[in-house]
Amino acid sequence: MLTSKQRAYLRGLANQEKAIMQIGKGGIGENMAKTVSDALEARELIKLSVLENCEYMPKEAANELAALTDSDVVGVVGRKIILYRESVNNKRIEL
Repeated sequence: MLTSKQRAYLRGLANQEKAIMQIGKGGIGENMAKTVSDALEARELIKLSVLENCEYMPKEAANELAALTDSDVVGVVGRKIILYRESVNNKRIEL
């Protein structure tokens, strides 16, 4: 669980990043969860975009992905989701 200061710090880091994935009408499946998990292991902090045709609302999608990937939701701004999970091998971000 992240504190509010940690969340604010991570939001600041994610501000300059672009969304690396999009969640569309295919929704969140096993393949999406695996891809997000791999990206979290490589980067620790990722930003995703929820398209208009997605069946999930952005907050629902964020919570679902966080549960599937064992990560923390840093924030949801509009249709963008920011997720964080500490990497086992490639630790880059010091909280």
